[in-house]
Amino acid sequence: MSERVHLIARLVPRVGQALALAQAMTSITPAVRGEPGCLAYTAHESREQPGTIVMYEVWESQAALDVHADGPNFRALAARFDELLGEPLAIELLHRIA
Repeated sequence: MSERVHLIARLVPRVGQALALAQAMTSITPAVRGEPGCLAYTAHESREQPGTIVMYEVWESQAALDVHADGPNFRALAARFDELLGEPLAIELLHRIA
């Protein structure tokens, strides 16, 4: 059985694109939550860096995350990264300890 994958993704908007980034994230969230293997997919805005979106995600397995990353919901968002992001997407993989 595969280990669950927990991750944090940080999306820093390009100047003037914070609202568009937030809208892009909220528009795909319901569909992503319905993807096989998605156990949690929540978007948050940083209080310290307004406009920065911090995603908390839990996937049933690395395979489920890989399918998501190659699927239509994420691909539609990623196609807009040059327009929306001021920095490269940052992903931090986590191991739950408690």
